[in-house]
Amino acid sequence: MPFGIAQIGKAFRNEIVAKNFIFRIREFEQMEIEYFIDPEEEREPLFEQWLKAQEEFASELGIKKEDLRRYEHPKDKLSHYSKKTVDTEFAFPFGTRGHEELFGLAHRTDFDLTQQAKFSGQKLEYFDPVNNRRYVPHVLEPTVGVERLFFAALVSAYTEEEVAGEKRVVLKFPTKIAPIKVAILPLSKKAELAEPARKLFNQLKAEFVAEYDETQSIGKRYRRQDEIGTPYCVTVDFETLEDDAVTVRERDTMKQERVKLADLQNYLQEKLA
Repeated sequence: MPFGIAQIGKAFRNEIVAKNFIFRIREFEQMEIEYFIDPEEEREPLFEQWLKAQEEFASELGIKKEDLRRYEHPKDKLSHYSKKTVDTEFAFPFGTRGHEELFGLAHRTDFDLTQQAKFSGQKLEYFDPVNNRRYVPHVLEPTVGVERLFFAALVSAYTEEEVAGEKRVVLKFPTKIAPIKVAILPLSKKAELAEPARKLFNQLKAEFVAEYDETQSIGKRYRRQDEIGTPYCVTVDFETLEDDAVTVRERDTMKQERVKLADLQNYLQEKLA
C-alpha cells in the first residue's frame, strides 16, 4: 500500500431529461483510478497530492490555471459512502453555473470493498507484513469525464487574433497533443518544388504525424494549419533548390526560420519534445 488501478470505460447515468450539451447525458466515457490506502494513514496530504496531480494534468493539456477552481461538497450533500469529495471545475463558455465539473476526487472509505465482500462472501483484506495487521483498504477515487476533458482542451486552445487587419483563428494546442505535428508545404505546385516536398514529407511522416498540402496560396495554407493546431509548417521554396534549406514557421508566434534539410529532423524533434 498504497496501490492503484486505472481504468477507462463507459459510464451510465439515469438522467430524466438529458440536456445541456455534454453536461447532462445518459452515456459518457469516464477515466478513473481506484487508489487503495491504509485507513490509518493520514489522508489529507494524499488527497491534496491528487488534487494537484489533476490540476497538473489539466495544465499539460493547455488548460489555464485561472480557469479552474475547486468546489468541496458540503457534508450534508456528500454521498453516503464519502468522507470528502472535491470537484475541480472549469470555466466552460456555457453551462448552468458558469463553472462545471471537470475532475472529481472522493474519499470513498472502505464502502466498495466491504460491499463486494458482503455479496461475494469473500474477504477483501490486505495483510501488512511490516506491522503484522490486516485491514480493509480505503479508496481515494480521482475521476474525469473524457468528453468534458476534450472539450476543455479545445476551448483553452481556441484563439482569435487580429493579424494585418484580418482575424486569425488558431488552436494553440501544446505540441504533445496537437493532432498534426508538422505540415509540408511546397511554395508552388510546380514539379520542381512538389517533388522534393513530397520526398521530404515521406521522410518526415516516418517520425512525425505529418500532412502535405499544396492547394491554394501559402498564406491560406498557413491559416488552415493554424485552425487545426499544427505547431510547425515547413515550406519548400525555390531557394531550397539552391541552398538545401527550408523555411520553418512556428504556429503561435508565426516567426519563420531557415533550417538546413540535413538538420530538419533533429530540429523538429527538439521543438516537439
